[in-house]
Formats: sequence, C-alpha cells, structure tokens
Amino acid sequence: MRSIWKGSIAFGLVNVPVKVYTATEDHDIRFHQVHAEDGGRIKYDRVCTVCGKSIQYADIDKAYVDPDGDQVVLTDADFAKLPAAEKHEIPVLEFVPSDQIDPVLFDKSYYLEPDSATPKAYQLLAATLERIDKTALVHFTLRQKTRLAALRVREGILVLQTLLWPDEVRAVDFPALDDAPAPRPQELKMAETLVESMSGDFDPTEYTDEYQIELQKLLDEAIAGGTGKVTSAQAAEPAEQADAEVVDLVAALQRSLEASGRREGGESAAEPKKKPAKKAAAKKAAPRKAASKSTASKTTTRKGA
Repeated sequence: MRSIWKGSIAFGLVNVPVKVYTATEDHDIRFHQVHAEDGGRIKYDRVCTVCGKSIQYADIDKAYVDPDGDQVVLTDADFAKLPAAEKHEIPVLEFVPSDQIDPVLFDKSYYLEPDSATPKAYQLLAATLERIDKTALVHFTLRQKTRLAALRVREGILVLQTLLWPDEVRAVDFPALDDAPAPRPQELKMAETLVESMSGDFDPTEYTDEYQIELQKLLDEAIAGGTGKVTSAQAAEPAEQADAEVVDLVAALQRSLEASGRREGGESAAEPKKKPAKKAAAKKAAPRKAASKSTASKTTTRKGA
C-alpha cells in the first residue's frame, strides 16, 4: 500500500506522527464503452460551447451557477483564500461514547501507521482509546476538503473514519407509518423466535459477491474462447415463490419458523436442532468461495443482488 497523506495527530500537547492509507478497495469489474460495430474505444472530448475548441484540463476553471442563473468562476487562487484546517495535522476535538455516533454518518475509512522510529505516542493513544471505549472526534483535511472524522481502534491499529456533516443526512418522514398499528404481543414473540433461529456470530468471510464471481467466470470463458461476445446459457426457470399476499402476519411468521426448522415453543419435533440459517448458507457457498480470489462483505452482497 502507498500512503496518501502524512502528518500528525494533535492529542493535547502530545504529537503522534502518522501515515494515512486507504482502508478499503473496490473489486468490482470495470467496463469501458466501445463502438458496437467494430469494438473501438469511445473517447470524450472537452469542448467549449462558446468557441467550439477542445480545451486542455489545465485551462479549465470551476464555476458555480446560482438558482437565478448567474455564473461565478473561481480559480485556484480563490480557493486558496478559504479557511481550512492545518493540512498536515489531525487535531482531536473531543472524546465521545462510541455508541453515540450513528452508523449512517460513517463515510470512508483509513488506516493510520506510526511514522516514527519510536511509536510510543501512537501506542499510548491506541491503548487509551481501547481502554476507555471512546471515539475521538477529529478534523481531517484531504485534497483541500476538511471533514469531521472519528478516530478509533481496530485490532490495535488506529482507524480514521470520515463522517458526513449533519445536513448531508436526509430527513425522512413516511406518512404510512404515522397511523400504523403497533405489533401484537403474539407477533412480537414469534418474530423474536424467528430472529433467534437465524442468529449467529458475524463472520464477513462467510459472504461472497456472487455477481462478481459469475461475471468473472463469464469473462474468463469469453477470453478462453477467443471471442468478443459470449452467448450465455438460457436462464433457469425462476423458483416457485410462496404466496406474497399473506393477510395474517402470524401465519407468515409461522411459515418462516417452519422453514428454519424451529417452532414457537422450541425445537421441531421431527428434526434435530439445526444450525443457524446463515451458517448453512455459508457451507453451500463454500466451493465457489474457494475458487474465488476475493470475497466481499455482506453489504457488498446486498449491493450486487
């Protein structure tokens, strides 16, 4: 990995030199656009709508158009006048309980490596955060943009997670929920039983991005065949689905419990205790996961689906 930023964490009067690395990477297969007739690459030209000339990137400035249609052009010199946090310092603003930060605010994650021959200050800050179970709120400036960020510990390593500003999170109001009836006790009890039957410990390696695996397989077959286009096999018939319009919620919960091998009162009388559904699913997917070079988190699976 290559560091994208160097600086220090300002922890009171303690200075912690660090290097910053991007913590995540995108394994999605990328495509480019081509001419369907001959396969030639499609290129884009920056053309001025006034003079009609092609413009080099170095000659392009940034402009803002207000709601009234008035345009303002800003140069690099204009942006340099704007207030910004110290570019090579991550100042700690305060320490807050970790559970008070709503996960919806988390944006991008970065690893911090000690940039010192004697990383005692780094270890001290990491051990302190882990011991008190709190998260440090900091300011982090990257590419001329200052963000609010959360500084925490992950497996002994300091991790910086940029946060969205409060006004970047959309307010939500669904009228359908205003007069919705509260769940009945029987429904809650059966739902809790269903949740318990499907519960297990989270292990991200149990989940794979099936879409990317099949896409890579399709591309490998095309390359091996020496063709630019592949005719895929006929899609399998969709599996039969249960009746989607279930009037009684209790009946739907009961069906779910039966499918998971549990009953409201406990284990199924006809079958021995089964492992959670998630574990079973992971075993079925094991052959594909072994053949794949990479796995993705449960969130990635949901996006692919």
